[in-house]
Amino acid sequence: MKKPLHKIRRFLHKRADNPKENFIWLVTGFSIFMLGLMAISIAQFAMLDSITAEIVALLGLLLMTSGGILALIGYLSLSILRIFRFLDSDDEQTPRH
Repeated sequence: MKKPLHKIRRFLHKRADNPKENFIWLVTGFSIFMLGLMAISIAQFAMLDSITAEIVALLGLLLMTSGGILALIGYLSLSILRIFRFLDSDDEQTPRH
């Protein structure tokens, strides 16, 4: 029963121990999010009402969603997982009775 939890814990430690990659995920996600926002703005203000504008807006929404998820993963890895790693490493050093 502890085997899957141990694998998840190792994966979270690995994510937390790589702040450079997590920052890249954050910046990349934010950039993709902003591209999606620009696509929606272009569809709203620069394009005439047509099916093309709706398709561009849908693609922009997809970009915003995927970029937001990617940025969220990077942000959580930079902040919460680092705290988790710090607290969990203290846990491993204390002897258990």
